[in-house]
Amino acid sequence: MKLLPPPKGKERVKFKAMVVGATGSIGAACSRLLVRAAEEVTLVSPETAKLLALKESILQQTPDAKVVLSARADTHIADMDMIVTATSGAGKKVLDIMKVKPGCVITDVARPLDLPPEEVAKRPDVLVIESGEIQLPSDVSMKNIGLPKNVVYACLAETIVLALEGRFETFTVGRAIEWEKVREIYKLGLKHGMKLAAISGVNGVFSDEDIERVRELALAARAKRTPSRRKARSAPVKAAVAKKARPATRASAG
Repeated sequence: MKLLPPPKGKERVKFKAMVVGATGSIGAACSRLLVRAAEEVTLVSPETAKLLALKESILQQTPDAKVVLSARADTHIADMDMIVTATSGAGKKVLDIMKVKPGCVITDVARPLDLPPEEVAKRPDVLVIESGEIQLPSDVSMKNIGLPKNVVYACLAETIVLALEGRFETFTVGRAIEWEKVREIYKLGLKHGMKLAAISGVNGVFSDEDIERVRELALAARAKRTPSRRKARSAPVKAAVAKKARPATRASAG
């Protein structure tokens, strides 16, 4: 949404990301991807031992990654530019969307969703992504699945890639998702000319106009928040100055 400065050369993008449910198979894979792109990544899970083990594993693969651990999402959520939710909360509230920064991008990969439509509706200045669809490289004859022509869900695209490779096997299915397989299927998709077609939210595919609307609302919300933050920061300073000035005023009055 062009709210972040573009990276220079091969440096990381200057943004903070969070993965809620980081110790799950999908959350862990997302964490390993994000530490390669983001300046700082916060991993959230109540399972302390697994969280520490994941951080150690990530730092072995990506030694220069900056990784922060937390048992709760709300502790750092207001600072995040991007959040991935990948919990198995089954309807439980995993984060407070009202505390999220305007313009934050939330990718909800949990099933059932961590953020139901009524929660998403509270923050039109936040982009909540439910899924990404894949553009196939050529015309394909298939039944209507509710998407534009030659566009399929990522899970179906993975099946097509495996068929084109002649590999009749399960791949990134279930809880035991292997990091190396995630990397491999991505490379195979590129090999066969597949690319990201669109992103969808709870109300369907986002258009460019939808995303621009979120951006405008986010910029407006940030503009309103900036003066109030300045006042909050300056209040303690003013109080301290006033406190120091009182004795001198009394002395001169005497």
